[in-house]
Amino acid sequence: MKFILVVPSLVLSISTMVWAEQDYPYIDTPTAVQVSDLQDDDRDGVVNARDICPGTPRESQVDNDGCGELMRSEEVRQLKILFAHNSFEINPIFSEQIRTMAEFLKTYKTASIEIQGYASKIGSPEYNLELSKKRANNVQKRLISYGITRDRARIVGYGESKLESQGDDPTSHAINRKVTATVVGLKEAVIEEWTIFTTIKK
Repeated sequence: MKFILVVPSLVLSISTMVWAEQDYPYIDTPTAVQVSDLQDDDRDGVVNARDICPGTPRESQVDNDGCGELMRSEEVRQLKILFAHNSFEINPIFSEQIRTMAEFLKTYKTASIEIQGYASKIGSPEYNLELSKKRANNVQKRLISYGITRDRARIVGYGESKLESQGDDPTSHAINRKVTATVVGLKEAVIEEWTIFTTIKK
């Protein structure tokens, strides 16, 4: 009896396999096609497909678009040169100040300077205006001699129209015979990402 039951079961199993093969043919496993570029050429953690700023410096702190976060810093440099009465000659004691300003402008390539000339109220307003322009012009020439282009060091003369000191004594007049300038240099640098290997400068 046991033998009779096993044979029909075996026949049924084989017939079922044949029927399955006929109704459901074998299908190859499909190969995925990668459309987006998932590589990260600059190794900033953002794949090429979403990286708006390729070529970010290594170890930079980047945003979701792969662009380095910038840290902006500024440095202010001032110029103040005093002149003798009725003179536009630069006293040698101010030469170093002008040279330092030139070096500053070389460091900050996008910065420019306005050289402002002034005069005391001794003499006519017309004469003092021209004298203040000559003072500013002399400082400009000195900056140009250090390699600064004229378009980055423009001049303006105010004469006696903007007095720093309103007094009528020798000290007040000396304070007002001057050339001043203020320039702000802006610098941008990519912030580096902190890692366990970062060295903290002391």
